[in-house]
Amino acid sequence: MGENLHQLHTERRNTASERLDQMSAIQIVTLMNQEDHKVAFAVQQVLPEVARAVELIGQALAKGGRLFYFGAGTSGRLGVLDAAECPPTFGTDPQMVQGIIAGGAKALLSAIEGAEDSEQMGHEDIRLHGIKKGDAVVGIAASGRTPYVIGALKEAKTVGAWTISVSCNPDPDISQGADVPINILVGPEVVTGSTRLKAGSATKMVLNMLTTASMVHLGKVYGNLMVNVQATNWKLRERAKRIVMEATGVIYQEAEKLLSDAAGDVRVAIVMQKTRLAAADAKERLIRADNRVREAIDGSST
Repeated sequence: MGENLHQLHTERRNTASERLDQMSAIQIVTLMNQEDHKVAFAVQQVLPEVARAVELIGQALAKGGRLFYFGAGTSGRLGVLDAAECPPTFGTDPQMVQGIIAGGAKALLSAIEGAEDSEQMGHEDIRLHGIKKGDAVVGIAASGRTPYVIGALKEAKTVGAWTISVSCNPDPDISQGADVPINILVGPEVVTGSTRLKAGSATKMVLNMLTTASMVHLGKVYGNLMVNVQATNWKLRERAKRIVMEATGVIYQEAEKLLSDAAGDVRVAIVMQKTRLAAADAKERLIRADNRVREAIDGSST
C-alpha cells in the first residue's frame, strides 16, 4: 500500500503553494482562502450520493436503527463532533448517532499509534457497539484506504447494516462494497498531505448534510426552526423563546409564559399557541403525531 501513497489526490503537491515557506502572512491566508473556495464546488459534485445516503440513514433511524461514524485521526474526530452535536440540536437520544474513533476516547486529544492501521480493530469495534441489521454505518477516511475504516465497513456489511463511505480520493478502497460511496475530490492540500485542511472541511460539510437532512425528514425541525433544542443553559433558553416567537408571532413575554406552561418544551409551546390547547392536550397531540410539530398542528394524526 505504501509504495503508491503519492498517487492519491490528497497526497499530491499543490503547485500553487510550492513556495509557501517564502510567503507573507497575507499571502498564505489568501492562498488558503482561494483553495477553500474549491471545497463547496467539490461537495456540489457529490450531492446525488449525499442525498441517497440521507435517504438510507433516514430509513434506518425512522425504524429504530442507529447511525455510526467510524474514522481515525481527523476523520474520526469529525465524526465524533457531528454525533455529539445531535442531542443538543435535535433532542435525540445520545445512542441514536454515535461517533467511533480508532483508539477510543484518548485519540480525540492525541494520536494513538497504530490504531488506524488495524483492520481487525475495525471489525472488533463494530461488534463492541452491537451494530446490526437496520443500523447505518458511515466510514470516513480522507485517503480512502485507512485499514481501521475498511475493517469497520466490511464487518458492518457482514451484519447487514447499511454502509456509506466518505473519502476525498477517486475510487478509494473504503468504497468497495459500500451501499453509497461519497468521494469528494478537493485536490491537493496547501500543505502537502495535510487532510485536516480542504479534505477536513469537505468532510465536515458532508457530515453536516447527512445528519441535518436526516433529522429534518424525521420531523426534528419545524420550518427551519430548531424546535427540538435542549435548553440547558441561558443562551439556549433565550433561543427557545425566540423560536417560539418566530413560529407563532407572539411577543417575548407570551413566549416565556408558553414555555413555562410547556415545561420548557418548544414543540409543546408552539402547538399550544397554534391550536389553543392546554399543555397536556398539546403534548398528547404531539405524541400521536410522532412528535412532528407540523402534523400535530394540522391535526393530520388525529
